[in-house]
Amino acid sequence: MRPGIALIGRRVCLVCLLTGIWIICAGLPARAATTERIVVNRFSGVAIEGFDPVAYFVDGAAVRGKAQFEANLWGAVWRFRNEGNRASFLSHPEIYGPQFGGYDPADIARGVVIAGNPRFFALVAQRLYLFSREANRDAFAADPERFLYEVGKRWPALQDQLGQ
Repeated sequence: MRPGIALIGRRVCLVCLLTGIWIICAGLPARAATTERIVVNRFSGVAIEGFDPVAYFVDGAAVRGKAQFEANLWGAVWRFRNEGNRASFLSHPEIYGPQFGGYDPADIARGVVIAGNPRFFALVAQRLYLFSREANRDAFAADPERFLYEVGKRWPALQDQLGQ
C-alpha cells in the first residue's frame, strides 16, 4: 500500500466515524488487536465484545453481558448477564474463559492468530472456542481432535509472540 493511499484511507475512516456514514469504509481492511494474550477491544478493554462467557455453557447461545456485572481478570474486562454468571466465571475462569484467549483455533492451526468472533462458537469437551468465520467453526466441529493437535504444535510459539 502506498503511503498516500494509506493516509487517505485513515481520513476516510475518520470522516466515517465522525459522520456515522459507514458504507464508505466497507472496502477498507479491518484491524484486529493481535498483540494481546486475550482478545479485547483496544479502546475499552472489554473481552470477547462484551459477551458473557458463562452464557455459552448455561444458555448454549452468545448473550451480551451487562456493564453492571463486570469483572477484571487477565488484564481484560469481562461482562456477564447476571451476578451468578459472574461468580461462576470468577470461581473457574479456566473453564469458562475462551480457549486460546479468544483467538480462532482453526487459524492458529494454520500458524496465524486471528481474533475469534463471539457469535461463531463451539463447545467441545466443556471448553469454549471462538472462531473468526462460520466456515472455520464448521470445519473445527467436524474434526476437533485434528485441529487441537495442530494448535498444540503451533500455539506456544504464537503465544510467545503475543504481547511483545
